[in-house]
Parts: sequence; C-alpha cells; structure tokens
Amino acid sequence: MTTPRVYATVTGPTATFTTPDGHTEPLEVAPDEDIRQVIVARTAEEARRNGEPVELVTAGDRGNHRLLITTTGDITQAPDAETYAPPATPEQNAPAETLRRSITITVPDDTPASEDVGREQAPGRTSFITPHTGPSTATTGWRGVLASLGITVKPSPAEVARRDREQVVSRQWAGCRTIAVVNGKGGVGKTMTTAMLAAVYARYGGGNVLAWDNNDTRGTLGWRTEQGLYDTTVRDLLPAAPNLLAPTAGVSDISRFVHHQTTDRYDVLRSNPELLATDQRIEHTEFDLLMQVAARYYRLVIFDSGNDESAERWLRMIDSSYQLVIPTLAAPEPAESASLLLDALRRRDERSAQLAANAVVVVTNPEPTQRAEVDRIVDGFTGQVGAVATIPFDPALKSGPLRFDALHPKTRDAWGTVAAYTASHL
Repeated sequence: MTTPRVYATVTGPTATFTTPDGHTEPLEVAPDEDIRQVIVARTAEEARRNGEPVELVTAGDRGNHRLLITTTGDITQAPDAETYAPPATPEQNAPAETLRRSITITVPDDTPASEDVGREQAPGRTSFITPHTGPSTATTGWRGVLASLGITVKPSPAEVARRDREQVVSRQWAGCRTIAVVNGKGGVGKTMTTAMLAAVYARYGGGNVLAWDNNDTRGTLGWRTEQGLYDTTVRDLLPAAPNLLAPTAGVSDISRFVHHQTTDRYDVLRSNPELLATDQRIEHTEFDLLMQVAARYYRLVIFDSGNDESAERWLRMIDSSYQLVIPTLAAPEPAESASLLLDALRRRDERSAQLAANAVVVVTNPEPTQRAEVDRIVDGFTGQVGAVATIPFDPALKSGPLRFDALHPKTRDAWGTVAAYTASHL
C-alpha cells in the first residue's frame, strides 16, 4: 500500500502546500509562528483525514527532506529517505565498548573563590548576562535534521554525553599538563593511544598539543605519523634548547624540531628508530631541559614511553606527569605487564601511588571476536584504577598512518571518552 504524500515548498515565511489529491494551497504564518510548524500541523490534518501517517516532502532554503507525519503530529523518518538517517538506538548512539564502569566526569574549577574581587555591585542586583551552556537543540542524527528545518528537538542523551566530553577535552589549563602512556611490554598500543589522545585534545582544544616519543629503543611514533618540513628528532632539539628558551625566541621557532599533523592538529617530537638505544639515551638533566622547552611552547604534552622502566628518561617522565594512561591488549601477557606496573608504582612513592590510583587502563580489542577475553581483563582491573575503558576493533588502528578521521564513529566516541576522563584528572 502506498503512503499518501504531501509536498511543501518553503519560501521564507510562506509555503505552497500540495495535498495527496493534487490540491495546492498557500500557507502563511502570524508574526509569532514558524512556517515549518504550520506545515507539520497541516500535514497532520491530512493524516487524520486519511486515517494513516502521511509522507511530507519539503523543499526550500533549508534543503530537501522527507518526513513521516502521524495523525497526532509526531515526526518520524520517511521510509528509504536518502537524506534522512533513521533514529539510532541507545546502543548505537553510545560509544561501543567504552567505559566498563560508570563514571561521572567533572571539570575542576580553577576560578578563584571570589570572581568579583575589586568589583562593586549593588546588593541584590541581578546580572543581565546569563552563562552560555551550549546548544539546547540537537545537531546530529535525525534530530539534527529536524532542527535544521526549524523544528526544535532536544538532543538525545548520547549527544548530550558527547557534548559533555567535548567540553572537558577542550579545556585550557593555566600551565602545561602532561600525560604518560605507559606499559613495560611492547606492542600493546602505546603509540596508537598517544596519537589518538593527542588528536582528540588538539582537535577540540585548538592545538598546542605535543606527542613526545620518549623512547630509547626504536620508538615508532614517527613512522605512524606525518613528517614535517624537517627530518629532525629529539637529538636535534637538545642542543637547540637554550636558544628556544631565550627571551628572544619566537613561538614558531619550535616548528623546525617537531612534525605537525595537518588534520589532527598536534605536533610530534620524534625519536630516531634507526639508532641503537646506546646512541640516544637521555639523562634526567637532559629530559628536564627538554621538558622546559615543551612547557614553553605547548599546553599539553603526551609521552609515548619506551619499554625500559629503569631508564632515567622513563622515571623522569613519571615524575613529570599529571596522569597515566595504561594501554593493554585483550590478552593475558600485556594485561599482566600493566598490572605489575601498577604494583610497582604503588610501592615506589606516594606520588606514584596516586598516579596509579587515578590511572586509566585502556583495553584494546585487536580482533573482532575476543569479547569474553576483553570482559575478563576489564573485570580484573575494575576497582584498581580510576577507570577502565575498552576500544572496539577497528582496522584503521592495526597498522599504517594513525588518523582520527579514519576511525569508525564508535571508535572515535570511545577515544573521546578515554580522553575526557583523563583530562578531568589533570
């Protein structure tokens, strides 16, 4: 059975409406009305007259759309509408396989207790300025399509959660913050995690993010990211550090020593994977000098660490970090390595123990059929650290260039959740 269809051509505050039997009539609105609301109401009349939903085809200044209007005026998708996405279920909207345990992301308030110091205000006076709380209508999915038509639709819970995450990861701090991505076992996703977190923070926070390959033994961050204009590494930056810290240094002087990611907007400080570890060891004094440079030019630094947990640069990295992210695969050996690292940090000193308590463990599924093993490892870490998150299988993460846009939307949402929790504890 064919669904009755009506047409509406919108031209500013008026529209031409065509009924299912071909009758054409003009629609106009009062000054306080919206033409699109009037169109929906008129279509609902046709639906009640026909005793069934009616398909509404609109054209005009906001594009062409196909909607299904019920007898009560409810709006749903039109069947097979190419320009209209079906409403996603909560499972589809939520980041697949993200945080295993429920967490509340809070944004610490760096504002002084009294913002009005030195500002006189009459007692009882009410400010006419209201704080901006972000969009109150939907912007994505089928709700976003309706909003683009001028029909107010509240965002879904998943979209609200996504906006909250974006607000947290776009936050700017007073001073440089540092995150260490650590696990003593190789091949567990440290480089991938570093690049994905850097991309999230740089995209939403406006750049000024550095991914630092703090690795003695063939760090691969440079292999999986774009090379900039110069073939430079951390060894080239060290002798130039005093000049970069000089009062006369310009903000762009650092560009010669880092590699900018054109789409994801962060910079990479490379190690040299062609050299043996003995040729590129960095002592703690050299690390401190490099850290001064990084703090001078960047608001956020993410360390892609090596596997030698006894190296001076590794230990100094821990001492310089505000937060730890510990990646592991859904396999016993890398998970055990992560657990042993947490044990060692708890014994090391009070500050390291606090880092372990707030750490984020990220369990990556390297294959699409390891759900049971993922659950087992997540359960083992739950309660030991600040949060346990999972990243779904995504072929774009397995090899080749690491680019955020190449990921499946569910994977991007999962990394956004990891980044938000991490940022909320910086």
